[in-house]
Amino acid sequence: MDIREKMIQTLISAKIPSPRLEADRILKSAAPQYPNLTEKEYQQIKDMLNRRCSHEPLDKIIGCREFYKSVFKVSTAVLSPRPDTEILVESALEILPTERPQQILDLGTGSGCILLSILQERPQIQGIGIDISLAALQIAQQNAQAQDLMTRVNFINSNWKDLHFKADTFDMIVSNPPYIPQEEIKTLDPEVKDYDPLIALDGGTDGLKCYHELAEIIPLWLKTGGHVLLEVGAGQAKTVTDIFRQRGLKLEAIKQDLAGIERCVIMRK
Repeated sequence: MDIREKMIQTLISAKIPSPRLEADRILKSAAPQYPNLTEKEYQQIKDMLNRRCSHEPLDKIIGCREFYKSVFKVSTAVLSPRPDTEILVESALEILPTERPQQILDLGTGSGCILLSILQERPQIQGIGIDISLAALQIAQQNAQAQDLMTRVNFINSNWKDLHFKADTFDMIVSNPPYIPQEEIKTLDPEVKDYDPLIALDGGTDGLKCYHELAEIIPLWLKTGGHVLLEVGAGQAKTVTDIFRQRGLKLEAIKQDLAGIERCVIMRK
């Protein structure tokens, strides 16, 4: 049995989903010339395999994750990008013009995956990414540098409640805020609860804490006619819509993710 087959069997025993795919990703990362292996590469494969069998997410082990059309650097300082979040990028691109310069704001930018994916597709747009975590912003900045977007994006380390943008500044505001109720966090898979930052998961008692905070500020900063796109948890779309309606925004659409869950709320000022 060669090393790949041994890896697959080890991953199966550890109940890791998609063991063949994960074995191949480990091999590609640690030993690009496989089946030719150096001793150093062999030891690295063993280390990565042990970490994965302890349910450390593979993207955190490798240090990157694919999202939309790019590969993003990740670490335990940022929420790992999920395919479900791509609906925010796709929906934003449907709304944003292809030629007219515009300004967008990403609240809780994390790795920068949403904001940078939009900027890649709209060369005339400028963006600002906000995050309370300096470590997260360092990852976002590295991703912007890797994608040659530093001249079009600015990152600010701040709690969004402490920001003071002028009224009617942004054409679009996007956010994937923490939305998991506190009591549910302990029931999450180890890959999430043990390796994604708690600050990016914890949505307060009912999971809606951040939406109430955002509803206080987003309508002030958004231009008339501008859009806000929010990722929401399962079953939260209607309640989040009502929160923002009370602040004068109008619902335009609720989009479903790949699993058919209402995931993206789109509203307009």
